This record gives sequence, structure tokens and C-alpha cells, in this order.
Amino acid sequence: MNDAPALKMAHIGIAMGSRGTDVAREAASLVLTDDNFSSIVESVRLGRRIFDNLRKAIAYLLAVHIPIAGISLIPVILKWPLVLLPVHIAFLHLIIDPACSIVFEAEPEESGVMARPPRDARKPLFDAKLLGWSSLQGLGILLILLAIFGVSLRRGQGEADARALTFTTLVIANLALILTNRSWEDTILRTWRSGNRALWWVMGGGLVFLGGVLFNPSMRELFHFSRLHWNDLALCLAAGGLSVVWFEVLKAVRRKQRT
Repeated sequence: MNDAPALKMAHIGIAMGSRGTDVAREAASLVLTDDNFSSIVESVRLGRRIFDNLRKAIAYLLAVHIPIAGISLIPVILKWPLVLLPVHIAFLHLIIDPACSIVFEAEPEESGVMARPPRDARKPLFDAKLLGWSSLQGLGILLILLAIFGVSLRRGQGEADARALTFTTLVIANLALILTNRSWEDTILRTWRSGNRALWWVMGGGLVFLGGVLFNPSMRELFHFSRLHWNDLALCLAAGGLSVVWFEVLKAVRRKQRT
């Protein structure tokens, strides 16, 4: 009974689930159902993983919507042909939605997650640092998309060619964003082998659907695309991957400075 005021006043009051009193359990912030103090460590580990993964999902969401919004509005302002139609937006969200709700939720914990000092409880989930780096990711992709679309039109390739090139690059860049935002500490090469089955389902599904759109005549007509050749696909793959290379280099440099 005397534990209840202390549990209430503590930053995180912890009570025993089986042997603790009803009053203690009501006053506590956390109840150990197995009465095992080692569960506290696992709770901290799980909490840090959840916090990290929420930030990763938010960072990805912000980054991916900047090029989508930009490539939708800027051609209208410049009186260019439209790039994204409703069917394209629907396709993109078949990748974006499961990536946020499934892929990042299933991400394993970061290496060294328990070596960090406790974070400030007043620190917001969404801060200026996350906003800044995510915005830079999105702006980098937007600049590449505008360059591909503008150059394609200037070369006289036609609206359908330019749209197919730009959209394919956007899909590749979207998948690259998922990979790079899996960790803000480790590079894609370091996180490649970490287990996340949901990631490979989303990545594989996105590529299969993209292939169906590009190589099926009826789907190409629905998406208002022309047929892309292999050199065009190589350009889209290179441009989409290039859009996140700077962030990967930054992570590698920061990791080297810490060691």
C-alpha cells in the first residue's frame, strides 16, 4: 500500500503483476505480468525499436510525398503535360501504404539500440532534424524527376515517353527511399541481410506490378505510357538509385566519424 505514492510520482512506476497489490498496479505506469525484472530490459528495447520505426515511417512518408506533390503541381505551373494521373497515384499508394503500415513496423531494432543514453522525455516524435533530412530526400528525388521529364520533352520524345520515364524513375526512387530509411545509422548494404519478410513482399510486388504496367499493352494504354526500351529502364534504375546515394554516403561518413 505504501508503494503506491512512490509509483505514482516516479517517471515510470513499475509494479509486479502477480505479487503486487491492486493499488500498486493501478498506480504504476508499467506492470510486469511475469514478475521478472529482466522484462524491464526487454521492454526498453521494444520501446526504443517502436519509437525508431515510427520515426522512420514518418520520415519516409514526408520524403516520398514531396516529389509526388511537386511533379503534380510544377508541370501545371510551367504549362507542361501532366505527369501523374489518378491511376498513377493509386499505383504509388499500393506501395506507400503497406510500406508505412507493415514494412517499417516489422523492422528489427537498430544495432547498438541499448547503448544509447535515455532520450529526453520531452523530445517530440517529429522534430526539426527529421523534417530537414526527409525534406532533402524528397527534394533530391523531385529535382531528378523534373530533369528527366523536362529533358525528355525537349528531345521531342513525346508526352507518353516522358511520362513513362518519369513515373518509372519515381517508383524506383520510392523503393530506394524505403531501403535507405530502414536505418538512419547503417547503410543499405549493412541492413540488407536483416530479416524483414514484409520488405521483400512489398519490394517484389512493386517491381512485378511495374513490369506489368510497362510490358502489357493494355496496361500501358491505361497508364498513358509508351513502350520503354532496356536502355530507358537502365536510365530510370540509375536515376532512381542515384536519388538516395547522397544520404547513404552521409550515413557512411557519420558512422566512420563515430568509430
